Amino acid sequence: MRLKIALAAASIVGLAGSASAQDAYVIGVTAALTGPPASTYAPAMDALRIYLDGVNARGGVNGKQIKLVIQDDSAEPSKAVANAKKLVSQDNAILLVNASLSSTYAPVVAESRNSKTPLLFASGVCPKDVYPPANPLQFCTTAYASSYDSRAALTFVKDQAKGAPVKIGFSAMAIPLSRGEMEVAAKLAPEMGMTALGIEVIPPPTPDYTPFATKLKDAGANWVFSWAPWVTQVRTFEALRRLGWQGDYITWAHLEAEGELKRIKDPKLFVIGANALFDDALPEQKVIAEAAKKAGSKYPPEQMVEGWIAGMVIEAALKGAGAKATTESLLQSMSNLKVDLKGLRGGPIEWTKDNHFRTKQFYRVYKWDPAASRIAIAKDWYSYDVK
Repeated sequence: MRLKIALAAASIVGLAGSASAQDAYVIGVTAALTGPPASTYAPAMDALRIYLDGVNARGGVNGKQIKLVIQDDSAEPSKAVANAKKLVSQDNAILLVNASLSSTYAPVVAESRNSKTPLLFASGVCPKDVYPPANPLQFCTTAYASSYDSRAALTFVKDQAKGAPVKIGFSAMAIPLSRGEMEVAAKLAPEMGMTALGIEVIPPPTPDYTPFATKLKDAGANWVFSWAPWVTQVRTFEALRRLGWQGDYITWAHLEAEGELKRIKDPKLFVIGANALFDDALPEQKVIAEAAKKAGSKYPPEQMVEGWIAGMVIEAALKGAGAKATTESLLQSMSNLKVDLKGLRGGPIEWTKDNHFRTKQFYRVYKWDPAASRIAIAKDWYSYDVK
């Protein structure tokens, strides 16, 4: 059975064939498939479709097919809540998935709570409610991990400095999550022996990053850390270089990072993330690339890992819930789940009753290697216990 995503007005609905909601597991998704943030979420949801399409082709889970229903919310909260209500009340979804901006989280969480339907965050930042002690209904597969990401990035900076003084500045987009994470980092840096400089908070529509870069340079930064949407991260870096700044820059490895490292070719630009880059040529990455090509996806395979991982986790959760799965049995399965990610990350996703994020968060740092003319690992996998 082949799942298809076809945009029609405000909704995208998957599943072609004869399976009905009664003889299939229904997975309901509200996602930002259109609008400015679509470049982050649409590839992930296409990957989820392709992964579940493959599961159905292999006979499904517990002998049942999976019906994927995807509604576009354009990252608008009002659309997200309407989607969630429809997915639960009309489509009888056994699991809700949110793949959109954090501004859509509250109304979808409310619908999940009202209907007692499990809610999975996939490809958007994980909310704090999935950390221990976890909300019983909320789970997350996304690589991002607020506060853990800053600790990991600053640990790398300290290692690289090898005892030399570090004066570090920060670049954030003027949105709550980005600004909050940079405030965490600015507070943590002195505890790790660094001099924390100011945080440049940059509005999203900024046409010229030079004024913000100038402040970082003039403050004497020899390192800059940015945790923000890719546009803010890379344009701040490029503005610094145009000003003649020669320091080191570390930033989050968003979907665009792999291609951008190859474009920029700067050995002092480091990207830190929880997903392995496709230059590693792992067997599972080749599986993703081949599946995307066969499905005719318009997205590059390196942008599909988040959705692929979400598919792996959904498949495992449904398997544990049984053929006659209910929301209750699915919750029990999700609260005691361990999924081998086959090298796509540094370790498995493991959920317990109290931890719906993962018991360990792994990081790897990459950079451009001019001598080899390719991407190289700057620091191999290291991890933190999530407590």
